[in-house]
Amino acid sequence: MKFNLKNFLSFEKMITPVIIKILFWIGLAGSAVGSIVVFFTILIPAVQWGGAGRILGGFLLGLLLGILSFVLGVLITRIYAELLILFFRINETLSDIKSLLKEKVEE
Repeated sequence: MKFNLKNFLSFEKMITPVIIKILFWIGLAGSAVGSIVVFFTILIPAVQWGGAGRILGGFLLGLLLGILSFVLGVLITRIYAELLILFFRINETLSDIKSLLKEKVEE
């Protein structure tokens, strides 16, 4: 896709959907980092308290909650990005309908 200054300055083509996709990938990375933080937040106290049972329990609970927080983070990020993009798709569709009706009236 070639950059067109006229379209950019007249708001003919929206650039926000591209930015939303970039923010989606940043959200995925944030979900991954957050899940790792959850894992270690649960594991570290279990190791400090000592005992094989506590360490194993902390590891398993941290792993479970880390995976759960990653899945929920990805899901929420995806839903939010889709809702934002939906507004722009509606705008594009309405613009297409407007141009088609304009062509039909001119005929």
